[in-house]
Amino acid sequence: MSSHEGRYEMRAVRIEEFGGPEVLVPVEVPDPVAGPGQVLVRVAAAGVNRADALVRAGVYHRAGRPPLIPGVEGAGTVVAVGGGVTGIGVGQRVMALDGVNAPGFYAELAAVPVEQVVVVPDGVDLTEAAALPVAWLSAWYCLRHLAKLTKDDTVVVKAAASGVGSAAVQMAAEAGARVIAMAGSPEKTAWAAAFGADAAVDTSAHPDDAEVDEVLRLTEGRGADVVLDTVGGRAFGRSLREVGHGGRVVALANVALEPSTVDTRDFYPKNASILGFQLTNLQIHGYDPREDLRQIAERVAAGTYRVPIETVVPLDRAREAHERLARRDNRGKIVLAVARD
Repeated sequence: MSSHEGRYEMRAVRIEEFGGPEVLVPVEVPDPVAGPGQVLVRVAAAGVNRADALVRAGVYHRAGRPPLIPGVEGAGTVVAVGGGVTGIGVGQRVMALDGVNAPGFYAELAAVPVEQVVVVPDGVDLTEAAALPVAWLSAWYCLRHLAKLTKDDTVVVKAAASGVGSAAVQMAAEAGARVIAMAGSPEKTAWAAAFGADAAVDTSAHPDDAEVDEVLRLTEGRGADVVLDTVGGRAFGRSLREVGHGGRVVALANVALEPSTVDTRDFYPKNASILGFQLTNLQIHGYDPREDLRQIAERVAAGTYRVPIETVVPLDRAREAHERLARRDNRGKIVLAVARD
């Protein structure tokens, strides 16, 4: 409930101080308003991302100071628009992201720049839509724009049971590429492979050098054309050894939270490229995500892509969602249900 339904304070989850999941506190705070160029969204669902956990811990590069409301993606219904807004109207179902201004989607209302808002097509529910702006957009941009994936490529997707990974497996399969999905348990590996992978590697059974050897075996010694490294740390060094001649390694995360030791001899003799990706940085430098998000959502609506939502947690239990994220045993996305029943 909010001021648009007779009240002037909204429910939210706020970080009162940096720390573990226990610092996520349910509160009531004044409603935001739509400023010039902004859309006010009544949030139905908010995606839970590792960026949110980094913000909570105080180690995200763009985190403000507490108190603050986390959440960089969500979906809901437009309840107001600010001056100068065109193309989006009250009553429309939308999904949105904003890692630059961090409006905080762990709340009943969020004011978002119109450049970060996309209408949700029929056939996509708001819980699914809330999972698209970060993980799915990241996978899309990395494979399409950076790696320039083609049907002739072999692509390795690491952490393939994650939100980004399960999206990337489907996108690569749709492109006609040969997909090698990697995940950290037999159950995760089998689950990820079901999204269209041609081969799967259980990294718990193939640690370190054995993982590299398995990729080389599956590619008859050539190595992969593209490696999507969603793990970082020591895994990044292995990615460089797994890529083949003229291949591309796309690095988009360091969930391992550890340094990456790189031997340049693992990539420069192969004329391989290392490509970095960070969504917030792209937004800061003018990237407009709307067309990419539209194309992703259209494929979801058509049934080309499936959006695996593993867990839906009520807003006031956001702590539990972060605890689950920290255990790294989820398959697909964790989403907060924000709208009241």
